[in-house]
Amino acid sequence: MPVSIATWNINSVRLRLDLVRDFLSQYAPDVLMLQEIKCTNDQFPRQAFIEAGYPHQAVHGQKGYHGVAIISRFPLTDISSRVFCEIADSRHISAQLDHGQGPLTLHNFYIPAGGDEPDPLINPKFKHKLDFLEELKTWFTDPLFARGQIIAGDFNIAPHESDVWSHMQLLKVVSHTPVEIEALNALLDGGHGWTDLVRKHIPHPERLYSWWSYRNRDWAASNRGRRLDHMWSTADVAAQSTRAQVLKEVRGWSAKPSDHVPVVVHFDIP
Repeated sequence: MPVSIATWNINSVRLRLDLVRDFLSQYAPDVLMLQEIKCTNDQFPRQAFIEAGYPHQAVHGQKGYHGVAIISRFPLTDISSRVFCEIADSRHISAQLDHGQGPLTLHNFYIPAGGDEPDPLINPKFKHKLDFLEELKTWFTDPLFARGQIIAGDFNIAPHESDVWSHMQLLKVVSHTPVEIEALNALLDGGHGWTDLVRKHIPHPERLYSWWSYRNRDWAASNRGRRLDHMWSTADVAAQSTRAQVLKEVRGWSAKPSDHVPVVVHFDIP
């Protein structure tokens, strides 16, 4: 059974609703995980997504900031969210995908960006980011993460040299500093272990980016991107994945796009 799952930091779902609908119409993923929806639960455009063919929704929003959501063609059950670092930001939501082929749990994350200064002693935002990653690492040792799991979202870290436009120039820039890379790699390899699904199908050293700064007037020409958006899975789910896409072209679909583009992974689930 073919199933496609997408993740996208939309940077305000209401502002970019037409862009999301265009994406759903053209690429038709079975599931879309959104980050930075920037609205409360009651403001989420549920009816628009129902009309687009996604009646099943799990939303964890907050006013003006952050917020995550999952919309799906398939039923979603066991919906829950988790608070990290005792800070009640809406940065996680999970749901079990009832696609008729066995249990599959989706976790949608918006990991803190970390501010501008990569020093946890003087920058509380960067400390929050590192603490968030450490708490995730501990949580992922739970037996529930042994199989049947997908985690995805805006991780706000580009871990490899081929995930950034310039490794040397970004080593002291938050999102590609050694301490963040080390923390993310420890997360990837820790617990029961995860598979980076995008790099499984589009391996290094091919350069691959999912984010381009708004500060670059001609983002396509300069191509100074970073791969901040990820989808990982447990080994059993990774074995069922068939291909991955990072849809760079979507960045040019609108005069006011998100600075991120969708990442899509396809599965053939027996």
